[in-house]
Amino acid sequence: MLGAIALLGAIGFGSLGVWQVERLGWKNALIAAVAERTSAVPVDPSADGTWERFDPEVDEYRRVAISGQFDNSSETLVQAVTAYGGGFWVMTPLLLGDGRAVLVNRGFVLPEQRDPGSRGSASPEGVVTITGLLRQTEPDGGFLRSNDPAGGRWFSRDVAAIGAHDGLADVAPFFIDADRLAPDAVPIGGLTVISFSNNHLIYAITWFALAAMLLAGFGYVVWDRKRG
Repeated sequence: MLGAIALLGAIGFGSLGVWQVERLGWKNALIAAVAERTSAVPVDPSADGTWERFDPEVDEYRRVAISGQFDNSSETLVQAVTAYGGGFWVMTPLLLGDGRAVLVNRGFVLPEQRDPGSRGSASPEGVVTITGLLRQTEPDGGFLRSNDPAGGRWFSRDVAAIGAHDGLADVAPFFIDADRLAPDAVPIGGLTVISFSNNHLIYAITWFALAAMLLAGFGYVVWDRKRG
């Protein structure tokens, strides 16, 4: 019975170790793929099929470039914390020539810069070309805090909810984190944090070590009984 328990336990721990090795391979491939996407030549997500088939596993963090006209009257402020402190992301619809729209995270502003007139420069007018990174929507809200469109309180960049609140008929299923336009530009763009936790090797070693310890412990018990 003791041998059966030790064997089943070792198989279980070993299986978890194998699973973590597989996760390690997946995570390394993901990190490499994202690094390649962020450094690639920008593509137009409104013209290459991304709009219709957007898949975060394949498309998130791709470099993109898209042209349109900002609807500055529909600016949405989403609470955020960055290296500059607490403040807001400035989410503005970019209206395309064919009637579609994509939400652009123009960047970060401090609480005292909520009013566009306090930012030191006018909001972009006319047709502009925005470059940045493709991001997936953040539905519902933040941790323990739901978005409140009626009250104007936003805790996550929920594309569908913001689009509905702004009355956008055909909004993209993603948003764009815009690059910073200039060193002193406000909002402050280009603050996308790309970081992936990658502890799978440590976890794998831990599970394999537990399996080995269990078998070694059973072996010691058998040896001790034979010696006795």
